[in-house]
Amino acid sequence: MRISPRVKKILSWYESDNPGTKTNLARMLMHGKLAGTGKLVILPVDQGFEHGPARSFAANPAAYDPHYHYQLAIDAGLSAYAAPLGMLEQGADTFAGAIPTILKVNSSNSLVPRHNAPNQAVTGTVKDALRLGCAGIGFTIYPGSSGVFDMMEEIRAMSEEAKANGLAVIMWSYPRGEDLSKDGETAIDVCAYAAHIPALLGAHIIKVKPPTAHIEQAEAKKVYESQKIAVGTLAERVRHVKQATFNGKRLVIFSGGAAKGTADVLEEIRGIRDGGGDGSIIGRNAFQRPREEALQLLSEIVGIFKTAA
Repeated sequence: MRISPRVKKILSWYESDNPGTKTNLARMLMHGKLAGTGKLVILPVDQGFEHGPARSFAANPAAYDPHYHYQLAIDAGLSAYAAPLGMLEQGADTFAGAIPTILKVNSSNSLVPRHNAPNQAVTGTVKDALRLGCAGIGFTIYPGSSGVFDMMEEIRAMSEEAKANGLAVIMWSYPRGEDLSKDGETAIDVCAYAAHIPALLGAHIIKVKPPTAHIEQAEAKKVYESQKIAVGTLAERVRHVKQATFNGKRLVIFSGGAAKGTADVLEEIRGIRDGGGDGSIIGRNAFQRPREEALQLLSEIVGIFKTAA
């Protein structure tokens, strides 16, 4: 595997990591149609845990089969495929070595009483990821939840083990909790904070939602206004989120979110690109479409990131 100058520069930001971990980061950054660009497009399929099978796959019944997602990610030339334990196990032999994989090691479900603090259960291990030949582990935290401190302690321990065994650590950071408004979950101040926390926890790759211009915290609003932090466009907000991750020295990818039309998806991707975002992790907006339509959309997304300066 020949490493591009851009990827070598990115790897230099992870100063404490061993060659194994850097190799696995390089596996993702040098795979697929975006190989060597420093950009990533990842297919995540953990929605069955989060939303249930019908809500996730009934729109495209072929997607009930884990092999479908492996093949979609491979045929689309994506950087990696992320999924929970059972889905990766189902295709581990058939697709061994075909695409870098990320084991999603914690999950929730929508059957939990709504009054419970947002939380996730650990559903996979570092040993599972090593057994399956994964490039990394993926872990969700909910900044804003009263359960987040337990989640932070869980990922600290798992991150230590993962890095010692040469795996990359990818963190999903979704603000959610008792005192956050719905608008606050994607507010620019909250999203930037949510990106900063995984960087402090040692994540190599950080996944957050595209931020809105809303500012949730009164004390933060004073700073945004006094320092004239630009948040008027998605590109400006993405740039600010990147700044919050060690002045851009951590890879930040943005989720595709709820299902929406193709034009809206592509407009959002252009905003992420223009703000210097490191890529997209897009699930429902890909696999809920018919296969050929999904491949066309993913091709266009990859094309947009290829044009990044």
